[in-house]
Amino acid sequence: MNRLVSQKSPYLLQHADNPVDWYPWGEEAFEAARRLDKPVFLSIGYSTCHWCHVMEKESFADDTVAALLNDAFICIKVDREERPDLDDHFMTVSRLLTGTGGWPLTVILTPQAQAFYSATYIPRENAYGRPGMLDLVPRLVDVWKNRREEVTESAGTIAAELSRLSRVTDAGFTPSPEVAVTAARVLSASFDSRFGGFGGAPKFPMPTLFTLLLRAGERDGDEETLGMVERTLAAMRAGGIYDQVGFGFHRYSTDERWLVPHFEKMLYDQALHVLAYTEAWQATGREQWRRTAREVCEYVLRDLSLPEGGFATAEDADSEGEEGRFYLWTEDEIRGVLGERAADFLSRYELSEGILHGRAGEPAAPGGDERALLSVRLRRTRPLRDDKLLVDWNGLMIAALARAGACFSDAPLVQAAEKAARFILRVMRRENDGVLLHRYRDGESVIEAFADDYAFLAWGCLELYEATFDAHWLEESLRLIAELRERFWDEAAGGLFGTAPGAEGMRRKSYTDGVIPSANAVAALVAMKLHRLTGRAALRSIAEQVLSSSPEAAGTEPLSFSFLLCAADFAAGPTQEVVIAGEAGSPDTNEMLEALRRAHCPNATLVLRVPGPAGAEIARLAPFTAELEPVGGRATAYVCQDFACSLPTTDPAVMIRQVTGRLPPPRPSGGTGRP
Repeated sequence: MNRLVSQKSPYLLQHADNPVDWYPWGEEAFEAARRLDKPVFLSIGYSTCHWCHVMEKESFADDTVAALLNDAFICIKVDREERPDLDDHFMTVSRLLTGTGGWPLTVILTPQAQAFYSATYIPRENAYGRPGMLDLVPRLVDVWKNRREEVTESAGTIAAELSRLSRVTDAGFTPSPEVAVTAARVLSASFDSRFGGFGGAPKFPMPTLFTLLLRAGERDGDEETLGMVERTLAAMRAGGIYDQVGFGFHRYSTDERWLVPHFEKMLYDQALHVLAYTEAWQATGREQWRRTAREVCEYVLRDLSLPEGGFATAEDADSEGEEGRFYLWTEDEIRGVLGERAADFLSRYELSEGILHGRAGEPAAPGGDERALLSVRLRRTRPLRDDKLLVDWNGLMIAALARAGACFSDAPLVQAAEKAARFILRVMRRENDGVLLHRYRDGESVIEAFADDYAFLAWGCLELYEATFDAHWLEESLRLIAELRERFWDEAAGGLFGTAPGAEGMRRKSYTDGVIPSANAVAALVAMKLHRLTGRAALRSIAEQVLSSSPEAAGTEPLSFSFLLCAADFAAGPTQEVVIAGEAGSPDTNEMLEALRRAHCPNATLVLRVPGPAGAEIARLAPFTAELEPVGGRATAYVCQDFACSLPTTDPAVMIRQVTGRLPPPRPSGGTGRP
């Protein structure tokens, strides 16, 4: 066993019995590198990464390769999910050195932590047009020993460029009511009208794009915009990228038709898909979107819930050494499980390369047959579950469960979100100073939180307020945004750095969406919503300064800035502050709330003002609600814009017309996505 045996990260523990003398990231490793005058071999990956597994088995578990590495380098392993700051820093290095990046990420550093070589997956021997470990390591040793001046010069050049990048900004983005509609026009040029999605293979879902397109549809009523969303949602739900038996989305599709997935399942994907399908249901009323959102929640609660509270990070693609083995079927297996029902089942599904998917792009409504197959599948060897808790990814899942639970009147979903949030706020604060922490596993909470953690958890707490109307969650969201502003703000140019002062590597601001939205985008939207709920001008200032410090390209590159454009659309307005004055839980209050939650009102915020002393707490936090009372003893809606309220109404249909400018549409009972 090497030094990783004392770590908690499942990824690091996967390498704890390697013959490579791994160090975790830290001063001990770099002190050894300086003392022994050795370069550092830095390897970054994550526990559910397929090619990370391949490299571990081929090279890091191989005695010959390990001997070469141990002789030449001080070797460091980093879990990118535990240390997204280091991952971001060295991925930027990789792109500077090679023009590309990916995982596993390999970077060779000087003892002063300056990079001079980078690669992704490296085979044991020369293959795939890549140099292998047995050939590459001796070459790097020769360079280090005999061309040290070149190494030092190259490393210095890269370090200087990183420093420049940390300062450069091309701010110039201006929010306007047209940003979402303009984005929809740009996206239509790359839309795959045959199979849905954007671009070709490999095809990533990018659910925040659907949120943006639904906003554009609200702005201009363009059927083609809504069609892009529905065509893609239907194709993904019917495709192999969706687990037709156990639910949940796999990471991405290796083909353009959504049929052959890369099988890992990530928590953040589930959260963002729940939000997208929930909003699609609000916009269209189609039952299949609500069913899909609920199915994904079912998967998360069944397979990713942690007993203490919160949710595990991911499930691996591999089991028994083979990618996808857990999920694949043969026709004989299906017939053996279902018997005479198999013919009907196979009339609703296609089986391609062992992967189930719906026929003709139509999502099947799952029932007893799928449950029977799931029961059999659960007896197979499961993929590894990475059971660490990450605050940022949990914040997204809390937001998704709270939103879906409120919209679908599904109390257990909201309760699961509350349980996770309470656990995080209780356990993920450092005792001596209350600083939020990033990772929890096996009783250990560590690593100072990043901007993503604060922003995403603030979003989760805000959604919990609008789902429960418990003022505690509104206060927690306000507190987290205040701490985010205090710890990460760029006082010179506005916007949020990803790391707090004193962090390792460069402090960088990001506004682009990766696999998750940027902290700046989420913070801008949450701060603006909190401003609309409370009237606090400082919150509006945070959002406006984030947007004004954003790159000018945000207005023309929606694939990279989709969530920022959602925040910009909200900021551009008009927005509506909807206050329901009524008794909590009464039938007339519930009727008002359900009408609003069925409607797609992306620029509306919601407050419940309980009459009498019980409503004092929300009146304190949202002073503009203090004088709003039920009319005639019935639940009453006050629809306000810029804190000026329209005439009160006790009619849910009138309320919806005041919010959206139109009467609520009839709700279809079912149907499929648009062709």
